[in-house]
Amino acid sequence: MLTFALAVFFLIVTPGPGVLSTAGVGAAFGAKAGTRYVCGLFIGTNLVCLAIVSGLTAVLFADARLRGVLFFASLAYLIYLALRIALAGSKIAFMERAQPPGVLGGILLQAVNPKAYAVNTALFTGFGFMPQALGLEIGIKFLILNAIWIPIHFGWLWLGITLRRMNLPTRTQRIINVAMAASMLLVVALASFSQG
Repeated sequence: MLTFALAVFFLIVTPGPGVLSTAGVGAAFGAKAGTRYVCGLFIGTNLVCLAIVSGLTAVLFADARLRGVLFFASLAYLIYLALRIALAGSKIAFMERAQPPGVLGGILLQAVNPKAYAVNTALFTGFGFMPQALGLEIGIKFLILNAIWIPIHFGWLWLGITLRRMNLPTRTQRIINVAMAASMLLVVALASFSQG
């Protein structure tokens, strides 16, 4: 169980679309909008987990054509987000929008986030600790996953809000944006290759 908890921590804390966009929403729109977005990510993450545990993703991904369409749609959206982050210019907002993405935005991001599928597939299909009671193991995994997921995402939200308040020099803000975009693309690429 401890190995599972450590795996959850290290797989979730790494920069990916969910945590980077959380920091971005915090930087651009503040705590209230950021909290709504994190709630959407939370719902989306748990829906991804349910799809994996129920076997729905296995059924959907069994069709090579559907898998290809979903993969390219996800990739296009996440590259778009990375470009928005990289090209945000001299202010750390990660993405410029007139309105915050909200709960639905968080749910939709997780629906197309290859890291969410790769991480949760690894967590729920590996790290077994109760082979004699698989249902109980899955329930405990959900509890551990969410107990670690929530503070990590609120930590990234706080980081985004803090970066905005720091009023960093223009060049530093540009460097942070490019580094975050590159991190997002790297994690998306790694998650995509692990799915293939």
